[in-house]
Amino acid sequence: MSLPSPVSAPEVGDVHTVRGALRSPRVLRTEVLAGLVVALALIPEAISFSIIAGVDPRVGLFASFTMAVTIAFTGGRPAMISAATGAIALVIAPVGREHGLDYLLATVVVGGVLQVILAAAGVAKLMRFIPRSVMVGFVNALAILIFLAQVPHLVDVPWLVYPMVAAGLAIMVALPRLTRVVPAPLIAIVVLTVVTTVFALAVPDVGDEGELPRSLPSLLIPNVPFSFETLQIIAPYALGLALVGLMESLMTAKLVDDVTDTHSDKSREAWGQGVANVVTGFFGGMGGCAMIGQTMINVKASGARTRISTFLAGIFLLALVVGAGDVVAVIPMAALVAVMIIVAVATFEWHSIQPGTLRRMPKSETFVMISTVAVVVATHNLAIGVVVGVIVAMVMFARRVAHLTEVVEVDQPDPGTRVYKVVGELFFASSNDLVYQFDYAGDPDHVVIDMSESHIWDASTVAALDAIETKYARKGKRVEIRGLNESSLDRHQRLAGHLGGGH
Repeated sequence: MSLPSPVSAPEVGDVHTVRGALRSPRVLRTEVLAGLVVALALIPEAISFSIIAGVDPRVGLFASFTMAVTIAFTGGRPAMISAATGAIALVIAPVGREHGLDYLLATVVVGGVLQVILAAAGVAKLMRFIPRSVMVGFVNALAILIFLAQVPHLVDVPWLVYPMVAAGLAIMVALPRLTRVVPAPLIAIVVLTVVTTVFALAVPDVGDEGELPRSLPSLLIPNVPFSFETLQIIAPYALGLALVGLMESLMTAKLVDDVTDTHSDKSREAWGQGVANVVTGFFGGMGGCAMIGQTMINVKASGARTRISTFLAGIFLLALVVGAGDVVAVIPMAALVAVMIIVAVATFEWHSIQPGTLRRMPKSETFVMISTVAVVVATHNLAIGVVVGVIVAMVMFARRVAHLTEVVEVDQPDPGTRVYKVVGELFFASSNDLVYQFDYAGDPDHVVIDMSESHIWDASTVAALDAIETKYARKGKRVEIRGLNESSLDRHQRLAGHLGGGH
């Protein structure tokens, strides 16, 4: 089976394309081995997420297979890994627990359809409103969550687990300094698996996480009534799946863009996620979205850059759990924990917490980053953390800009006239105090407000100007507003006098 050549501009004309990779043995080897490493890391994750969702491990494993293979064709960010995730598991767990697996699968399908609709509506363009401080907080929180997810595998375990994890870390730190022919995580997994098997070490392995499937996924139609009542049950969960999945996927795509210095098609990625979830639901999978940890293994640790690695991650996953389940089952969890710890360390933006950076960075930016991290770590939900981070950033921005607005007295051309100049951007945060900056009792009968160095952005400002005119009118004085730019004049003319009691 051949993969389609990517259509986005950054993938044209170099080895970091499907066609280019197929022509280069070196690049193709990197893609193949990266896909294998990701597949090995996906297995215990998918099983764990199945447990969170309250479904059989096969549901999570099949979801990871169908998501990865489908997104390799439909996605807009090459080399990004999509599979079953903890965030999606948390969203859909209630519907599965209360109504059964068929309703869960129907929710995944409807969620995928909603993602396609949202993509067509241009939801990907909202990414421009996510500030850098939120992105840094997102990345740091992700690294912390990846590390915390490994802690259960390091508590109440045989003492041999600790030297094995240390050995795995040592291999992944030292090997890249000698050679990068084979990804260091793969070598660590193979070496620790061989040691465990040869010496019959009694340590937790992948088989302890859950039973691996013995058959291929098959096409099915969720057995639910095709009725409005069914839609009422699944719609809230489907919308949650759509929003959480898109947010995590688009944030991950942006992160990979930064890591690889390339641009991706976010709109294509959004509808690609929808298509992948629809396919996954019809093949008995629990749905999913982009997986940041596995994506970092693929892109950062293994050096993959094309859709081949994503496609092969899904193929290898299915082949390993169905065809080589007995071999996969003996892989020690210590090896996979070591891989994920390396990923967590590599993902964290250490520069963002250096004393020099914190001294130079505005306190509001640091607060936004910390807020994002704190909410994500507390809720274990990246989407909620990003939303809170954006809201905090907006409040901080509004507060900062509000202080840049001032009213100054500039002229008194004659005893009967006083001229004020308003300087700055006028919106709800900066215009609310505008009404208190004029001398209503002491000013002459004619007051001129020069707006040539300001801009009216919202109805709150128009209401404030109405209130100012009303206060002067009560004292028998006339207000003249001049110097409005075209946009501000249009807004003022449409709203002035029509906003009600802004006195």
